[in-house]
Amino acid sequence: MSANEQPKPGSAIEAARGAKARAHETFAKLGKVVGVGITRMGDGFGLKVNLQHAPKSGTPLPAEIDGVPVSVEVVGPIRPRAA
Repeated sequence: MSANEQPKPGSAIEAARGAKARAHETFAKLGKVVGVGITRMGDGFGLKVNLQHAPKSGTPLPAEIDGVPVSVEVVGPIRPRAA
């Protein structure tokens, strides 16, 4: 999000739940998805998509899926914790 853009208000929890699978499918075309979760955004909910690697430079990332706002973070590989 650029400095001039305002954060989008969140969506209802049902809309966020319904958009998770589509978000995974959409972002999997852009890079390795290691997680898709629901997060609070404004007064509602949005999706947080975790990617293993940053997409190629200049790749446009969707700001919303099915009207649900999306936040993207590059988190690296996911590994199990040592006990």
